[in-house]
Amino acid sequence: MPFSLHGIGVSRGYAIGRTYLLQRNQPEITEYVIPDAIIEDEIQRFLNGLALAHQQLREIRLRIPATSSSDANAFIDTHLLMLEDPSLTEAPIELIRTRKCNAEWALKIQRDALIEIFENMDDPYLSTRKDDVDHVVRRVQRILASEDPAYLSDPDYADLAVSRLEGRIVIAEDLTPADTILMQHQGVLAFVTEYGGPLSHTAILARSLGIPAVVGARNARAYLGHDEPVIVDGRQGVVLVGLDERILRYYRHKQQEERREQRELSKLKGQPAITRDGVTIALHANIELPEDAVAVRDVAADGVGLYRTEFLFMNRADAPDEEEHLASYLHVIKTLEGSPITIRTADLGADKQVDGGRGGSVCTNPALGLRAIRLCLKDLAMFRPQLRAILRASAYGPVRMMIPMLCSVQEVFQVQRLVAETQQELRDRGLAFDERLPIGGMIEIPAAAVCADQFARYLDFLSIGTNDLIQYTLAIDRVDDEINYLYDPLHPAVLMLIHNTIRAGRKARIPVSLCGEMAGDSRYTRLLLGLGLTEFSMHPTGLLEIKRAVQDSHVGELTEIARRLLRTVDTEKYAEILRTIAQN
Repeated sequence: MPFSLHGIGVSRGYAIGRTYLLQRNQPEITEYVIPDAIIEDEIQRFLNGLALAHQQLREIRLRIPATSSSDANAFIDTHLLMLEDPSLTEAPIELIRTRKCNAEWALKIQRDALIEIFENMDDPYLSTRKDDVDHVVRRVQRILASEDPAYLSDPDYADLAVSRLEGRIVIAEDLTPADTILMQHQGVLAFVTEYGGPLSHTAILARSLGIPAVVGARNARAYLGHDEPVIVDGRQGVVLVGLDERILRYYRHKQQEERREQRELSKLKGQPAITRDGVTIALHANIELPEDAVAVRDVAADGVGLYRTEFLFMNRADAPDEEEHLASYLHVIKTLEGSPITIRTADLGADKQVDGGRGGSVCTNPALGLRAIRLCLKDLAMFRPQLRAILRASAYGPVRMMIPMLCSVQEVFQVQRLVAETQQELRDRGLAFDERLPIGGMIEIPAAAVCADQFARYLDFLSIGTNDLIQYTLAIDRVDDEINYLYDPLHPAVLMLIHNTIRAGRKARIPVSLCGEMAGDSRYTRLLLGLGLTEFSMHPTGLLEIKRAVQDSHVGELTEIARRLLRTVDTEKYAEILRTIAQN
């Protein structure tokens, strides 16, 4: 009997194949007392486990072809760095000595403490880094608990415990980035996990590698059998079971359409994003790591609209210095060969135990706490090196600086004063920089969107961060499984705030972009064009699809429809107008 499982589609595409249920056999971790005489032996056992985990990941990294996505190397490197971080290398040793407990238990205690810190972070991208901590710790714990020599010597066995995955659809509780890389090279058609979210490293990597994937399909292994025929719909986040010929015929047709669509999209790389009535639209890309700049160049984006710099602060006990910042920025500038780059200053949360080593109590509600520009203005020792590096980078290419989470114009004034002081420092040191470095702000708090005209007077550009703007406006945590169904980008209040910000920028004659998830979702492209948006910034993998939507749109017609939408209070008419926009 046909039925379906629902999760979150994180990598588009369709796969038809038979399941492989991946069983991790994660050992049960129990605590036991280590006698004083062998404490040092237990510490050495722990260090050997770390070394072997490091070796396994290095071997996996060596197997990644040079033609693979840069994300593949970057995510393996992230896990390698975690294996060198004092929070995972030194803290468990101290626990073994003080509590006289076994290495597995000490690692579990430290893992739980780190996970709690990440879970208290409001930023969805940073919050999902708890998955990376869990992946790394599980790898080491499996090594510590294993007596199987095949497991200890073979990274393929260590990650997937299978040898014949070609043409299979993997069903798992969760997957690591290393698993995802290995699966691609073993010919896996798709994967489904019971946990995970759209911003996890595994999800990002699946999109980069082009593997259809559904995450968050709770209890999938309980409902699906081994070697069972299924269909994975990565667009809708659906797994179809109990297939009949009619369903198979439909999805085979969808696969053909998908392949044809990808061929057509690839032809758009060198074409401008111009609407049917001649309006030129700028399409930029968001990047997380310096290596991502290659993907920006490959899709011929107009530049980087959002360069997140938080990776520099992660998995370390100290803050990055000026030269580290500068090296990462110059790498992107060199790769993009003259395309503009917008660098966002550190958008970190209040929990500094993990990123930067600056201690402090965990905030009760990080969403409303000391984060982003608030934290930077309080911790100038962290902020000033980044300002100096951004300014110095501006001497080598077209760089803009963007301030996250602005709430008050006073924050803009404070940043401008710091920039002026930093410019004088650089002049005194004889270092070059762009004297007219554009400074913009992210509009992601409702108060900032309401007062967008005030910010537009004092900034060179605005960028709407819809991810936070939506959840702040609707009082919804979008990563909370219990209520994320209420997360609605089309809520009238959200659209009014977006429109108000775009209108403020137009009145002040400064550019306004949108860099949240809405920007890379073609379902919203025509609506955003109708609201007056002319600059989009998104993950590189979605750029060509957005370009096609732009080329198929008529801004003049969409503008009039959007105006009617903003004036509408009737729910049924509102939905009808939205359908009209989507079809226009």
